[in-house]
Amino acid sequence: MNVGTLHKGSDRSAVRLWLAHMFLCLLAVLFSLATPNAAIAQTFTADWTNLGVGSIQGVPSGASVTAGPRTVTVTHTEITDGGPFENFYGTEMLNYFNGTIGTQNGTLLYSMDNDTFDPDDRFESVFSFNSGVTDLSFAVAHVDSGTSPRSDGVTIEYDTGTGIWQNIRSVPATYTLGAVVGNATLSGVQGFVGTGSAGGLTSTTGNINVDFGAISVQRVRITYHFGQNQTGNPAGNLQYMGLSDFTFEVPGTPISDLSLAKTVSNATPLNGSAISYTLSLTNSGPVAETNVLVEDILPAGFSFTGATGFGSYSTGTNLWTVPNIASGQTRSITISGTVTAPAGVTITNFAEVFSQTNFDTDSTPGNGSTNEDDDASRSFTVQGTRTAGIAPNFDSICPVVNQTLFDWNTAGVTWASGTLNNNYTVANIGTINFALSNTGGTYDDGSPEDNSNNTGGLAATEQSLYQNLQFDNRTQVATTVLTLPTAVPSLQFTVFDIDFAANDFADKLTVTGSFNGAAVMPTLTNGVVNYVVGNVAIGDGGSNSDSANGNVVVTFSSPVDTITIQYGNASTAPADPDGQAISIHDINFCNPATTLSVTKISSVVSDPVNGTSNPKAIPGATIEYCILISNAGSATASSISAADTLPGNVTYTAESMQSGSNCGSAATSEDDDATGADENDPFGASISGTVLTATAANLGPAEGYALTFQVTVD
Repeated sequence: MNVGTLHKGSDRSAVRLWLAHMFLCLLAVLFSLATPNAAIAQTFTADWTNLGVGSIQGVPSGASVTAGPRTVTVTHTEITDGGPFENFYGTEMLNYFNGTIGTQNGTLLYSMDNDTFDPDDRFESVFSFNSGVTDLSFAVAHVDSGTSPRSDGVTIEYDTGTGIWQNIRSVPATYTLGAVVGNATLSGVQGFVGTGSAGGLTSTTGNINVDFGAISVQRVRITYHFGQNQTGNPAGNLQYMGLSDFTFEVPGTPISDLSLAKTVSNATPLNGSAISYTLSLTNSGPVAETNVLVEDILPAGFSFTGATGFGSYSTGTNLWTVPNIASGQTRSITISGTVTAPAGVTITNFAEVFSQTNFDTDSTPGNGSTNEDDDASRSFTVQGTRTAGIAPNFDSICPVVNQTLFDWNTAGVTWASGTLNNNYTVANIGTINFALSNTGGTYDDGSPEDNSNNTGGLAATEQSLYQNLQFDNRTQVATTVLTLPTAVPSLQFTVFDIDFAANDFADKLTVTGSFNGAAVMPTLTNGVVNYVVGNVAIGDGGSNSDSANGNVVVTFSSPVDTITIQYGNASTAPADPDGQAISIHDINFCNPATTLSVTKISSVVSDPVNGTSNPKAIPGATIEYCILISNAGSATASSISAADTLPGNVTYTAESMQSGSNCGSAATSEDDDATGADENDPFGASISGTVLTATAANLGPAEGYALTFQVTVD
């Protein structure tokens, strides 16, 4: 064999192997370029708008913003060495500002009114991430010096997670300064001060631009120092600076891209017909998702009957739980129900991905958006024509002679602007309490207030309890609770201005009642621009404040002692509704009344022959009686006395009387005479000859008094 030939052949084999290896490597590179990375660094923005406070409104210490997989919590404190120390703009020293400072619209605004200079007065704010981030960047804007003797000062520090603060002045590569910003030492800390005027709000000459690059940051501390570089007191009070949103990266973030679609089985159903929604969730991302929650709050007008498909749906939480969904997979569920909305009503059902494990590249779960691919909505319109309803005739429920009207126009009935709790004394009833509260949003336009802003088509001077609300989302509600001193048999009132404005608001009114803690449901009667489903009224058309079109009449036709009125938005409202208002008009009460009834039952306890086993009413037998006095009315009965004469063929068993609220629980011993403490604990009982007497000082609505005693058959 020729060795040289063998060597040459080996060379060619090696070359072929090398070429094959290089080809596979090239394929691997191309594949890596073409295939999305399931866990790469993603850029996120902590948007201060999402703090949920109004413009020039204070940011509460402890408020937080979620941006992708990170949450930024803002805490702050004032540090003073004495002297005047208060904010100038807004309600606190740190406010949200829906305007532009530097180059960004929607910043945090630091402001100070410090006419008496103290170099150690400062405002410290800490921004804490729930875990470290990289490439964190932001701008502190409008750090400058005014024409009067005052100058802004600021120190900026960071913590990498060790708990030790480090100063960015020690890492010059992390910041750049605008033309009117210079270095300084402030309260012993290296920082920055304004050296000249920055000019208008949109100028960047007073900016401190911060970029931490590859440094992992978990906390940032920004301290605002007031009135620096001066020899006297500040002559002006316009001391402020801005803070832009935080932009940062989170390495190794798992990526998904969930999208939601919804269909409805019938877009024009009849009232009472069956209908269904189908939700379809698709994962277009590179990795699987687990434990996805899709929120679908079923609208009033659709009564749930069941759900079939992948995962499960709960009407208690309004959530469709999707245990898993692979990359490229679609999961679906069908939610079935019955149309309960009246004719002419359009019902819109909105659904959105509420939470997911991975980060979504183009949408934010649970943010209430209506224009992202993780939300979907469908509507159906009930066939037929809707007209204003006819409210129950209150005179047929309660005779006019038994009615008492609470009138907001009555002299002495006032509601001080902005107050949330008031009491009013009403003839025949007593003192009624009105208590107002809200789960978010703010009262506006001087409300709550007793005024004539809404008249419901009545006289222009007709007054009512006016409430104007600025809600931040569809879930917030304002609640009015009426607590009566005693129950009334029935009542009726009208709520004005339940209506709708496209891309503005969708009024939703929910009214419930209770009697001795048990739920009582009213009858709601709709106007032209709203519809009623059960105890809920929803606006779906526009109405003027002086029109009856938005009226909803509320009627309780059975005893009630507490009324709860909730006002908010239906699902057809935008994610951030605009201002909206209602007015609660006069209340017509049916005067409280007592309705007493007496029942008497007996049972054989034992006899001389059978003992307690199937005893008979034979001579010598013991019989137990129970007398039950009940108040089915809505008023408290007082000075109650009932007498019972024993039949001639029985003998009363001495000291056998017991009292209680019902026959089964009568266990309080009553002696046989009519004196002593047992006569009012809270019931009394005595016997004289063959006549038993039962007494009670008071018996409230739905209360009862039971007296048991035993006799022997002669």
